[in-house]
Amino acid sequence: MLPFHGRPFIDYLLNLLREQGFERILLLLGYLAEVVRTHVGNGRRLGLHVDYSIAPADTETGERVRLVTPLLDRHFLLLYCDNYWPMRMTEMWTSYAGGSVPAMVTVYANRDGYTRNNVCVDSEGYIVAYDRHRSGSGLNGVEIGYALLAREVVDLIPPGNVSFEASVYPHLAQRRLLRAFLTEHRYYSVGSRERFPLTEAFLAFPRAVILDRDGVLNRKPPKAEYVRSWAEFEWLPGAIEGVRLLKAAGYKVIIITNQAGIGRGVMTEADLLAIHSRMQAELSAASAAVDAIYYCPHAWDANCACRKPRPGLFFQTQREHHLDLTKTVFVGDDERDLEAGAAAGCPTFLVSAEFPLLECVRKHVPIEGRGGAVHD
Repeated sequence: MLPFHGRPFIDYLLNLLREQGFERILLLLGYLAEVVRTHVGNGRRLGLHVDYSIAPADTETGERVRLVTPLLDRHFLLLYCDNYWPMRMTEMWTSYAGGSVPAMVTVYANRDGYTRNNVCVDSEGYIVAYDRHRSGSGLNGVEIGYALLAREVVDLIPPGNVSFEASVYPHLAQRRLLRAFLTEHRYYSVGSRERFPLTEAFLAFPRAVILDRDGVLNRKPPKAEYVRSWAEFEWLPGAIEGVRLLKAAGYKVIIITNQAGIGRGVMTEADLLAIHSRMQAELSAASAAVDAIYYCPHAWDANCACRKPRPGLFFQTQREHHLDLTKTVFVGDDERDLEAGAAAGCPTFLVSAEFPLLECVRKHVPIEGRGGAVHD
């Protein structure tokens, strides 16, 4: 019930579930249950049907789940009430249904050391160890809930007031019956006071658009050639006006670009920064300055995580700007951009000579007074 921007945290979770197509929610409550039930009610104002199971405050999740076994569907989603992660249910269900296991939990890759790891995921995507105390060796991810489960896993809960995760997940992991849905999109929590500022920033849902550079803002050089100096940089028609329109509507505008010319020795990083400095100056003069520029300097064969179509730079952008990538439009110009946007979870659109950035913004980005809309 902790408020963010005038709304309790649970409202954000319930809205997320509704947006992902859920209709029925069962809240397992204990401490101050009536406060939650009074606020949420039957869920109708949120477009949901909400039921409740109330147990003493010291009841562990395992016992809470066992108590509601008759109310569970054949497959159900189990969430923690203190974690928000912008789920993509269609993708999750596809992964779960194709995995031939009774349980799949969402695992944050935690490459940024956001918190301490508590699971070990093997190269085939199975969770082979769950460590509630986060003290074991070889741990390489954080289980954050958002678990898709078959109802029969409830039979694995031992008698007594036990933790669901600590009792069921190790049992499944030992038998290779627990898969991980890996994500690099940061989750946000109200589980500790230290996280509150980050959660506050994220739940403001800052509006942002991510742009590729070459082929979107400036004329793209031929394959295996690069814009090496400002003299070789040529704005595309309408590009500056498209960025200005976004900025005037209150969007952050962020550029993500592959610049393999650096890794190949065709140009230097200083060359690239000089180009971006001039580019930003011209954008600033038009009230269209971008908020950040991220680039991959590696050659094609470097096998890095940041070169599109890999989404590494998208997730770096997400963490540093507290974006919800599922609500952040990405605009590119080729198939690699489509792949990168899909991997990051962004609604993605391509521009072309016949459909330049300005027209793309007008059609696909919600701009006040223009009636645009974001579509997957």
